[in-house]
Parts: sequence; C-alpha cells; structure tokens
Amino acid sequence: MKPGDHPEFFRFPAPEGASRKSTIRLDAEGRFFHEGEPVVHPGLARAMHTWIRKHPEDGRFILSNGYDWTYFTVEDAPFFVRGIHEKDGRIQLELSDETKEDWDPARSRVGPTGALYAEVKAELPGGPFDAKFTRHAQMALAPFLVDRAGAPAVRVGGKVVVLGEG
Repeated sequence: MKPGDHPEFFRFPAPEGASRKSTIRLDAEGRFFHEGEPVVHPGLARAMHTWIRKHPEDGRFILSNGYDWTYFTVEDAPFFVRGIHEKDGRIQLELSDETKEDWDPARSRVGPTGALYAEVKAELPGGPFDAKFTRHAQMALAPFLVDRAGAPAVRVGGKVVVLGEG
C-alpha cells in the first residue's frame, strides 16, 4: 500500500524543509518545464504525465506519484491526444499518460485557436479532464471528417457525429 492510498494523504504537511508549491509547468504543447527549463529526461517527462491528478479538496492540478505530491501549473489542458486508431468501428485515443480510451466526439469541442479537445479520464477523481489533440493526432482525423450543415463532424462505424453535440 502506497501512502497515496491513505484517506488523509493529501492533508499531510509537506516534508520538513519542503513545500507543496512548485515551478513545474505543463505548457500548451504538452511539455513539462521546471524552473523555466524543459524537462529533457524522457523517462521523467513520461512519468510526470502519469502523475497528473486534481487535489481532492481544492481541485487544483497536482503531480502525485503515490509517495508525495506537489501543485503544478497547467497552461492549457492536462492531457494530450498523441495518436488515434480505428478499432471495431470506434476511434481510440492514445493519451499522453500512455493510456488508451474510446473517443466520444459528441463530448468534444473546438477551442478558440482551432485545436480539438476531448473529454477523458471520467473515472478519475476530479474527472473528466480535457485532452488537447496534438497537431499530429488532429491531422490523423482527416479520413473521418465530414461536413454536416457547416458543423465539423466525424464518420465512425457508419455513424456521423457532430463534434460537441453531446
């Protein structure tokens, strides 16, 4: 059992001489920075994507590995869609935390800069969360896109769904 499994975990004070505040930032392209410098170690960056949560009491974004936690800044979305695959008449999203889940286009939206966002991680405390499509993932949707009375829509498994009409 990890300390993070204890019901009071998020109420424990920071270790002596430490703080729950950090300079860690997740930018709008899905890159982590610490003290203004990019996190360049690929294993650490990959792990940090798996530690994203919301504090259960104040709803702020935290990184928690189950042994400790800290607040961090999210500039846009906490998760990113890095790839898509059609599977059994559905589109499956490959997320930045290396998980996969089925996409519900009706629960998606186009942001002010034209980026596509999906709702993901509904089962996590504080969920659902936004996942921003990377340029690569958004371009991979091209074969599925259709125009439905001027609204963006996708055809998946013989069904046309207008984005955001859910």
